[in-house]
Amino acid sequence: MPFCMYLRKSRADADAEARGEGETLARHEKALLEVSKRGHYNVTEIYREVVSGETIAARPVMQRLLSEVEQGAWEGVLVMEVERLARGDTIDQGIVAQTFKFSDTKIVTPLKVYDPANEYDEEYFEFGLFMSRREYKTINRRLQRGRVASVKEGKYVSNKAPYGYRRVKLERDKGFTLEIIPEEADVIRLIYDLYTSGELLPDGTRKRLGVSLIVRRLNALKVPTKMGGDWVVATIRDILINPVYCGKIRWNWRHQVKRMVDGQLVVERPRASVEECVIVDGLHEKIISEEQFNLAQELMSKNPPRPIGERYTVKSPLAGLVICGKCGRRMVRRPYAHKNEPPSLMCAATSCSNVSSRFSFVEQRVLDGLREWLEDYRLEWGLDAPQDASLLEHKRRAAKRLAGELATLDKQLDNVHDLLEQGVYSTEKFLERSRVLAEKIQTAKENLDAIETEIALDAAREESRRSIIPEVEHLLAVYDDLPDAKAKNDMLKSVLEKVVYTKERGVRDGGTPDGFELVLYPRLPSSLPPAKK
Repeated sequence: MPFCMYLRKSRADADAEARGEGETLARHEKALLEVSKRGHYNVTEIYREVVSGETIAARPVMQRLLSEVEQGAWEGVLVMEVERLARGDTIDQGIVAQTFKFSDTKIVTPLKVYDPANEYDEEYFEFGLFMSRREYKTINRRLQRGRVASVKEGKYVSNKAPYGYRRVKLERDKGFTLEIIPEEADVIRLIYDLYTSGELLPDGTRKRLGVSLIVRRLNALKVPTKMGGDWVVATIRDILINPVYCGKIRWNWRHQVKRMVDGQLVVERPRASVEECVIVDGLHEKIISEEQFNLAQELMSKNPPRPIGERYTVKSPLAGLVICGKCGRRMVRRPYAHKNEPPSLMCAATSCSNVSSRFSFVEQRVLDGLREWLEDYRLEWGLDAPQDASLLEHKRRAAKRLAGELATLDKQLDNVHDLLEQGVYSTEKFLERSRVLAEKIQTAKENLDAIETEIALDAAREESRRSIIPEVEHLLAVYDDLPDAKAKNDMLKSVLEKVVYTKERGVRDGGTPDGFELVLYPRLPSSLPPAKK
């Protein structure tokens, strides 16, 4: 069986590259290729991990490797040291250890070959993972202490500078600080002035603007954001509560909180209270006065955001489903608490020209569209099913033929090893033939994987065809009797991926209340067309 190679950078490697020691993955690849030559390992795949994540969940290449090891695809994995495989918590380490043990997959390093069938090798491997985790925790603890110390000195330790500033290196000192960008600083002053003092009216009085009105004003003035997009309410709120603009440095405001939910690790970044943060005087120049910042905090406290329980209660059957056809944002349900009007469906972006509609009109149109699509789909399925079955049979025959070719190539590779042992082939000739066969095996394997993926997709498509019809029929039959908006939303999401909404003209501009277009995207393979309504 073939071997593969796993390459991954660590923080120490990044520091070494900064010192000019060369690109890490290239150096490790060269060293492991020499190991494969000495050990006569038939390496057919090289995995390169360019992210340095703590957990397996943050390393997609590692997830793919573990999946293939679990399936017994490799005889062994070449790696610089076992610490490169897992530096996460005991759960991650256990997953890695058990995956290699139960699949009987070897781990080959330049210093040692770990055989999971050997009890002593297994203990040594687990001890290596434990020590790597301990080393990671020590390094991380030292880094965090250094960051807090830098913050208390007034330095800016985050990677991205806030709007209004750029990040600059300190002269004759370690660390970074902030430097004002004049054009953006003027926008920050305008935001605070509009929120605390208000804009000057023709009669000499001032009218204070709320966050939403400030968003509209900046978008109307075509003021660009840091990334060049439109201003939104959340961005203005974050600016108004960020003490960096009055010369402070804030740390630990959005720290990570990990918890288990239904057996899954969930990582959240809630906003901390003022008491939980580290707030000190910064080395950078302030844009606004501390008095104006404190006044903004006082005004913000009088208009707090909605409670979490209320904010995350599903009140719209279309929540998360309807996409704005102009800007691509999620459409939201807008109630009118102080007016005797029904709720509407609107795009929350103030700069978007998509016209809102009455929510009940959109909801009914979605149901009508599903009903019409269902009738058309029944007819389409009946016509295409025989043709699809014939094509699926051809693909299965092709997969069987490719599997036979792969078995023949594996036998040829065994013969090459026999010829090397008999002295017919030199080492150079053996490596040359081994590479050629490895390329052919890899190509055959890729072709086989591709056609097996197509077969699986066809099977999923057929299963979807058989299941989608009763699901949509059931939804249309019981929708009006469902108890609440969440139940309706769950059922709609089970049959729809998204609904794209577009409306050009409102009633005042000569349009009609229901003059909008919806494009429904059922939960089917992408080769099938969406339904318009």
